[in-house]
Amino acid sequence: MLADINQWFLALGAEYGVNPYIFGGIYVGAIPFFLLSIGWLVKRARAGKSTVWPTMLAGFFFVSAYLYLAIAGRNIPVWVWIFLAALVIYGAFSTIRDTRRKIREG
Repeated sequence: MLADINQWFLALGAEYGVNPYIFGGIYVGAIPFFLLSIGWLVKRARAGKSTVWPTMLAGFFFVSAYLYLAIAGRNIPVWVWIFLAALVIYGAFSTIRDTRRKIREG
């Protein structure tokens, strides 16, 4: 059964030109860098310094897996882009809210 699921998973990747393992690796691998960027952002905001670079880095790490999908993918259905856009928008609002809370707590 696991072999069948793996085969189906890889077939989806082949159909859309994306290696699911690379996508997953980028997605999971970016998490520590995203968290470090948010920590850097909070630290600089509390110190009254510019937060442009940490914000840009956090944003890049937040969407890096989807950038891979946009660059390497082909024939991605529109509903996937709509779903991903909703996830990114929700995640951005959630991250902004949590980051502002952390800055205020300092």
